[in-house]
Amino acid sequence: MSEYQYYEFLAIDRPLDDDEQAEIRSLSTRARITATSFVNEYHWGDFKGDPNHLMEHYYDAHLYVANWGTHRVMFRLPTDLLDPSLADEYCVGDQASAHDAGEFIVLDFTSDDNAGEFEFDYDPETLLSAIVGVRAELATGDLRPLYLAWLAAYGAWERDEDIFDRDSDNDLEPPVPPGLHTLTAPQRALADFLRLDDDLLATAAQTSPPIPKVTDDPSELSAWITRLPEAEKNRLLVRVIKNEPARVRMELLRRFRSHTAPPHPAPARRTVADLLDNAAHRRADRQRRLAAQRADEEARREQARIRAREQRLNKLADEQDAAWSRVETMIATKKPAEYDAAVTLLTDLQTLAERDGHDDTFTARINALRQTHARKPSLIQRLDRAGI
Repeated sequence: MSEYQYYEFLAIDRPLDDDEQAEIRSLSTRARITATSFVNEYHWGDFKGDPNHLMEHYYDAHLYVANWGTHRVMFRLPTDLLDPSLADEYCVGDQASAHDAGEFIVLDFTSDDNAGEFEFDYDPETLLSAIVGVRAELATGDLRPLYLAWLAAYGAWERDEDIFDRDSDNDLEPPVPPGLHTLTAPQRALADFLRLDDDLLATAAQTSPPIPKVTDDPSELSAWITRLPEAEKNRLLVRVIKNEPARVRMELLRRFRSHTAPPHPAPARRTVADLLDNAAHRRADRQRRLAAQRADEEARREQARIRAREQRLNKLADEQDAAWSRVETMIATKKPAEYDAAVTLLTDLQTLAERDGHDDTFTARINALRQTHARKPSLIQRLDRAGI
């Protein structure tokens, strides 16, 4: 199997300075490196760097794909924007993990599909740009990306029965966030990247309440900002001046939305077995419905074919002598395509004779035709294959 690996890193909150870029350059001479990104493809060999180290010290997002089926995406967020203890509730095995990196938390989501060699049906360079928006969503308090990663991890159990042991059947799901019925575009891209099954997602979403409508009303936001302590506002302004505007904005939005969002009751937590079993039932029901729909559509198509054939035969019944003459004309050309057309028309004439009880008349005419053209083996073979 030919080898292919794709690595991409993004620096979002703070660009890398010249010294940091030089340090990254020492890890790869072929990579495309800028102050905000690292991109490289490997068709042989491997990346000398450690993605964990790079995420802890330089970058805010990372994506990796390999043509043996591995998908990996990582995000780094300040711990004051995502509480590590909250993230831990959504961690499961190696598929969805998180670790502390000083003032940051690094999320690590992985999906493996070891079904064999496969070709990419997508451009790897478009993936991270589609997914990276979930980082800002997490920073402002939207926990759907964490739940999607947790659910995808257990969903992989249906592809690989050795990932978890049977005791995991009784594991409880983490808190179900609102809005699983209406994922954002980055969340949908994340779910697809982690190979999250649609039936499993739909099953999990059954207890997810609608997401509260957040308008970020300017007047409410202004009033909330006004009520912040003076010392805290000064501290936030200093952070903006020190090149943290994006981080400060996300922190303020998270706090504001947490303060103004209406409370919603926490749904009852289900076990992993409940989710997987219900998803399997849902999938089976959907497949049965699709099979029934396909059967109905095929029946309708068959009825349409029967009606069309009857119309064709009715028309042919009024012009049988002319049809036999056309057969003779087509045979006289001695061209294979005309032979095929003649056999098709003779098939209709045979069907018409069977329908109307004129089998003897047809048999006599076809025997005469065979005798007349007995020295045309190509034609005779076609008639034999068609049962004429």
